Amino acid sequence: MRRAAGRDLDLVSEPIRSWEGRFLEDFTVGDVYRHAHGRTITETDNTWFTLLTNNTHDIHFNADYASRTEFGRPLVVSTLTLAIVTGLSVSDVSQNAVANLGWDDVKMTAPVFAGDTLYAESEVLEARPSKSRPGQGLVKVRTRGFNQRDETVITYERTVLVYTREARPRG
Repeated sequence: MRRAAGRDLDLVSEPIRSWEGRFLEDFTVGDVYRHAHGRTITETDNTWFTLLTNNTHDIHFNADYASRTEFGRPLVVSTLTLAIVTGLSVSDVSQNAVANLGWDDVKMTAPVFAGDTLYAESEVLEARPSKSRPGQGLVKVRTRGFNQRDETVITYERTVLVYTREARPRG
């Protein structure tokens, strides 16, 4: 037995595992998850993403051009916004995914600029066992991405195929 701060400590035989994400049986329709982290988008993020995806529209990386638009400065490419907001939701929604099945009803509701910090929350719309894949199920969420001023910048619905706790791969 170890002692700390004058108290006896019983050490567990096995360490406590860190957060493993949700399995099918952990999702309840109507639950809303406020995802834990935010992500500040930099000008470099935006430039690299436009190059990576071959998005050649000047609004995303040409400051002179963008200064003459209604936005006055370069916009963050919308697919980067989608990628970051989806990434913010992974630990709560798809950490135990078999596959991401798709996005529906994606709406860009406000511009995003370098320097904005994005946050996200997801509401569970559906959670049910798969009819054709034992040990797996479908989870559908509606996700809202918002900036540091709580302005909604993106909304979408996403469907993910997730494991049940019993069927998850071990390792």
